[in-house]
Amino acid sequence: MLRPDYGLGNGWLHRIASTVCRDERGRILVHRRSEQLSRFPGLHEVMVGGAVDVGESYEQAAARELAEELAIRGLPRLLFTFINRSGLSPHWLGVHEAVVPDPVTPAPDEIAWHGWLTESELHSALLEWSFTPDSHEAFSRYRAFRTAQS
Repeated sequence: MLRPDYGLGNGWLHRIASTVCRDERGRILVHRRSEQLSRFPGLHEVMVGGAVDVGESYEQAAARELAEELAIRGLPRLLFTFINRSGLSPHWLGVHEAVVPDPVTPAPDEIAWHGWLTESELHSALLEWSFTPDSHEAFSRYRAFRTAQS
């Protein structure tokens, strides 16, 4: 059986903590990555997140990333993890959810633009805009998770 921090075979996969941010009205925060970032510059994302450090939980990493990227303090709720094969290499992706205040204060070196979209607007944007490779699968799984919880 695979542990959430152990990769296939004998190799270790890195872990990423990501958070879908909603406002009080249920809209989802979407942002465009800064052009200065080394990975996926200028692409849109549905989630805020980053690597989980050794000895750090998914929740701790998600909270740290929210603080770094949006200046938000709080502990997002871990919903699920899965092996994400999109992107540069396979990795464990922990998907969280947090209700965050509007307005947010994005870090300009990380986020070039942000906006709040309804799920319908986001569905259209996913078809029309350029998103990071993991945004499509992670958001699809997130929607399925929320539907199953309803």
